[in-house]
Amino acid sequence: MTAVTVMTRRECSLCEKAVDAVRRICGEFDGVRWETVDIDTDAELRAEYGDRIPVVLIDGKEHGYFAVEEDRFRAALARLAAAGG
Repeated sequence: MTAVTVMTRRECSLCEKAVDAVRRICGEFDGVRWETVDIDTDAELRAEYGDRIPVVLIDGKEHGYFAVEEDRFRAALARLAAAGG
């Protein structure tokens, strides 16, 4: 199963847009689960990501940040689905 994580923080309009896009696109694929993580709840995450959010991770690897490139994100999920991931 593919796992998508959106690293966010509260009151972040870019984060809200990224979450909306991730929710919609992940819904197009079977076997893709997604979640959000508020970086401000963990000092290590806050140090790692700082103001470079939102960050989208696919299976723990950074896919992109600041905005979801929808075609690129969809293509990455399609590749994983085709590979059985």
